Amino acid sequence: MAKKLTYKEAGVDTKEGERAVGLMKEHVKKTFDKGVLTGLGGFGSLYQPDLTGISAPVLVAGSDGVGTKLMVAFLMDKHDTIGQDCVAMCVNDVLCQGAKPLFFLDYIAAGKVDAEKIAQIVKGVADGCVLGECALVGGETAEMPGLYGADEYDLAGFCVGIVDKDRIIDGSGIKEGDQIIGIKSSGLHSNGFSLARKALLEIGGLQVTDKLPDAGPAATTVGEAMLTPTRIYTKQVRTILGRTHPKAFIHITGGGFFENIPRVMPSGLGARIRKEAWAPPKIFEAIAKIGGIDEKEMFSTFNMGIGLMAVVDKAAATPVIELLAAEGEAAAVIGEVALGSGVTLW
Repeated sequence: MAKKLTYKEAGVDTKEGERAVGLMKEHVKKTFDKGVLTGLGGFGSLYQPDLTGISAPVLVAGSDGVGTKLMVAFLMDKHDTIGQDCVAMCVNDVLCQGAKPLFFLDYIAAGKVDAEKIAQIVKGVADGCVLGECALVGGETAEMPGLYGADEYDLAGFCVGIVDKDRIIDGSGIKEGDQIIGIKSSGLHSNGFSLARKALLEIGGLQVTDKLPDAGPAATTVGEAMLTPTRIYTKQVRTILGRTHPKAFIHITGGGFFENIPRVMPSGLGARIRKEAWAPPKIFEAIAKIGGIDEKEMFSTFNMGIGLMAVVDKAAATPVIELLAAEGEAAAVIGEVALGSGVTLW
């Protein structure tokens, strides 16, 4: 009689999946706060938010993935930071409404589940949740042979936060003359990687182990520079909210300056950005030079060294920058709100 087919022989190893859960537990637990009412293993995750000081609670949700930055992680066989990128892309969006992040869930789909690799990915997610001050309350790991290669995976997630209805930040109060404060990024973050890989790895012929060109003797490798985790701005947003009620926060992601800034501007208003107000990390210069990419395309695709912006009254700009500086954050006024539309670089 022919041997009976099993799920494992079809490419799905449920035992390896169980082992992965066991390995990730220690990372997940470090993110728990008193609002978490369940551990790993339940069908749903229970979270009881602290509503102290909130009269009209509004939930704010954001969902995102990491994109083709994952392909750099594959090339480097380094998987312990990519999870922070996933958390950052969701948490930073939620922060822009003035919300406090509450909890996060991840979704990992892999061609073949390797317990150690999955645990490393989740470690990065947990590290991101600690930085984002939210609990990792659950997630899903799916093994999908045939849809992904044996060494490939995809990573996505979502975050839920909370804000008092009267404290929602939506840009509606923005006026001419308001100042735009820029807070630095760590590098590429998690956007524009299809263009970055095309320029550096394909056109430039660089390997991830090569030194980043023209970045001086202390330069990191191309792969290290590309894989630098996305910053999470929970601490900085909390500091700003403790000093003033900003008109808007702007998370600079896909679409760069030209798409993200106009999203918060009322009709008839635009932004003037002073390029000399900050120095972008060297990786942006390398991408532009090697890829032959013009300035507009760079600012349309990448964050160019500014991961988060805050729009505040002119009188509040200096106190906010000084407060951030006292906490070790080098922020600066990089532009202002002006009559018109869109974004002008000067």
